Amino acid sequence: MEENTEGTEKPEGPGVSIETEDKTAEAVESIQAELAESKDKYLRLYAEFENYKKKVQKDKEELIKYSNESLIYEILPALDNLEMALKHSEGENSEPLAKGVENTLREMNRILEKFGLKAIEAMGRPFDPAYHHAMSQVERDDVENNTVVEELRKGYMYNEKVLRPSLVSVSKKREG
Repeated sequence: MEENTEGTEKPEGPGVSIETEDKTAEAVESIQAELAESKDKYLRLYAEFENYKKKVQKDKEELIKYSNESLIYEILPALDNLEMALKHSEGENSEPLAKGVENTLREMNRILEKFGLKAIEAMGRPFDPAYHHAMSQVERDDVENNTVVEELRKGYMYNEKVLRPSLVSVSKKREG
C-alpha cells in the first residue's frame, strides 16, 4: 500500500528537477553578486575613511605648525622699530641705550626663531618675487642685473611659508 500524505508529493518528471536546480543556481549567483557588491562598497568606504584619516592628520599637523602665525605677524612691527632704534642710536650718550636695544632685539629674534620665524636673506641675492617685493631699481654696474642691493624692510619666513616678503631695491645695468 502506498502512503500519500498531502503536501509531501514530490513532482516527477524530467523538467522539474532541472528547473529547481536553475532557480537554486540563480539564487546562489544573485547572493554572490550582492556579496561582491557589498564587499566592493566596503573596500571603497574603508579606503575613503583611511584617506579621510590621513587628511585630518595632515590638517591637524598644519594647524599646529602654523598656529602662532598671526601672533608672530603682529610682533614684526616691534622688531622693525627695535632695528630702526638701533640704526638711529648713534651718538655719545646713547651707547647704553643702543646696547639695551641690541640685547632686546637679539633675545626677541632668538625666541621667535625657536618658534619657526627666520629672516629672509636678501642682500646680494638674485631678486626672487616669491621672497622679495621690489620697491625701486638702482642703476649699478658693480653687481649683476636684478640683484638685491638694498633691504628697506626685512622679510620673514614662518616655517616654510613667506610671512612677509622683504622690501628691496634691485640693481639694473646702465644702458648705453
